[in-house]
Amino acid sequence: MHIQRRGLLSGGLALGALLIAFVGAASGHVEYVTPGGDPIPVLPWLIDAFTTPFIVAVLLGGFLATVAGLTLYLVVRPFPADIAAFREIMADYEDLLAWLLRLSMGMPMIAAGFEGYYFSPAVSIGDPTALRLFGIAVGFLLLFGLATRATALIALLAYLVVLPFQPMLLLAFEFVPGLLAVALVGGGRPSADSLIARMADDERTVYSDFDPFYRRVAVPFAERINPYTRLTPVILRVGIGIAFIYLGITQKLMRPGDALAVVEWYNLTAVVPVAPELWVIGAGLTEALVGVMLIAGAFTRGFSIVAFILFTTTLFGLPDDPVVAHISLFGLVSALLITGSGPYAVDRWLEERLGSAAEVAEQQVTHPAQPDVEEATTDD
Repeated sequence: MHIQRRGLLSGGLALGALLIAFVGAASGHVEYVTPGGDPIPVLPWLIDAFTTPFIVAVLLGGFLATVAGLTLYLVVRPFPADIAAFREIMADYEDLLAWLLRLSMGMPMIAAGFEGYYFSPAVSIGDPTALRLFGIAVGFLLLFGLATRATALIALLAYLVVLPFQPMLLLAFEFVPGLLAVALVGGGRPSADSLIARMADDERTVYSDFDPFYRRVAVPFAERINPYTRLTPVILRVGIGIAFIYLGITQKLMRPGDALAVVEWYNLTAVVPVAPELWVIGAGLTEALVGVMLIAGAFTRGFSIVAFILFTTTLFGLPDDPVVAHISLFGLVSALLITGSGPYAVDRWLEERLGSAAEVAEQQVTHPAQPDVEEATTDD
């Protein structure tokens, strides 16, 4: 049984690696790396692609293989002890979640400030000097963890106010769930906010006698929002999922000219010799699928790993892709590895009905599988 399970899992991992390698290098932000392509009518192009037997066969085969692999996992439940240990290790990093979120938002904001763009490399508005000061100030405040919640809310408001006038900001939509998550969890530790809090709580310090902010503002605000911190993973996975769906559809399927230009520019058909249309559609649908699964909270950590690998192959496969464009997404999917799906997720529903990996592993220890009759007879 163990050999059979290892064989099934190895086959599934090999298939997953093939699919990721196939679409990974084409999953970058087209707006950031495209050399520009001739406009192509979207609807005729999609109809032509989806009526090509080979393209349909590959896409349908990939979808069925994914469904079969997930179903097989739920039936076989391979390596439950290993999966349970991985989840426990990830959960043990929860005290560093706030720090990870601050890095994920602060570093790209500093880069935006130095480069003079507004959240996304595709957007530049107003006075470049003001943009630089805004990005650098917000970024360093988040990195240092000083007035963390207020800084995150101000940055989020700045994003949302300009969004209706600059739709290209949707390319950086991950800032919405990221900044919301920072506002919920606060600065954590290590941070300047943590230092100030400990100084203010220590009655022996001079600072505690005249603390102007911590007890009057920070503590009451934290008490109001603490009941909602459990929604942090929900906000992260739904927001990241929306970003994935948007990028997959609008930057790939709805812009075939530019997407095909990227395939040609990087000679991706030499990596996997298939039609350029299949590259574009495969990348777009894969990103959309990852987004849907994250929004549903289904196999959250698994699809977060897929997303992480997609970003990695993009960065190493597309040398012109600005790394800063993906730092925020790198950090946020890493945060999902720590938090898991959170409430209101398919993962929770499956766990209630099928048991967690830890429970399955415990059952295998207390009730090991009985040997076959032939094996028992031979042993006797």
